[in-house]
Amino acid sequence: MRTLAVVSAGLSTPSSTRLLADRLTDATVTALGERGVEVRPEVIELRDRARDLADHLVTGFPNAALRPVLEAVAGADGLIAVTPIFSASYSGLFKTFVDVLDRDALSGTPVLLGATAGTARHQLALDHALRPLFAYLHATVVPAGVFAAAEDWGGSDWGSGPELADRITRAGRELADLVAARPASTVTDPFADPVPFEQLLTG
Repeated sequence: MRTLAVVSAGLSTPSSTRLLADRLTDATVTALGERGVEVRPEVIELRDRARDLADHLVTGFPNAALRPVLEAVAGADGLIAVTPIFSASYSGLFKTFVDVLDRDALSGTPVLLGATAGTARHQLALDHALRPLFAYLHATVVPAGVFAAAEDWGGSDWGSGPELADRITRAGRELADLVAARPASTVTDPFADPVPFEQLLTG
């Protein structure tokens, strides 16, 4: 069983950011199923963790509510990260989450990037803001990032536009290829097997 972390930085409820995250998740899960790989997605709404993230920035430590979220991302076999675009870049909430991640948490992790905005003028933010950020984190970013402007969500069924649907399907397949080819990840708790105090005293 593989794990897939899905991070959505949408600020409203409902939000187009979460809708895009759900579509990308469905496409990836379907593509992995076609490859005979079972996957368990875990969706993380950053809006619900805003205060916890702020506390982490101030104290330097995750609280009890945030710790399992960070562990889920660090231990995932793949990551879908979707943010709204403000002023041609990712949101402050999204960047705050990235800032509190361990610097090696995403090293080698396959990542699918998505972004939403009110206008297509922001579409270059995927390549000029998001890709450099995850390259710095040594993540393996799939080629097909997905940007969705307001006009892409036409029709009675949001996200039903053929061009957006095709981009989502292609991106999901690319992430599935990387996740399926990657050995299942494991996260080791450094405090799970502590050295006895007596042993430390004896050197």
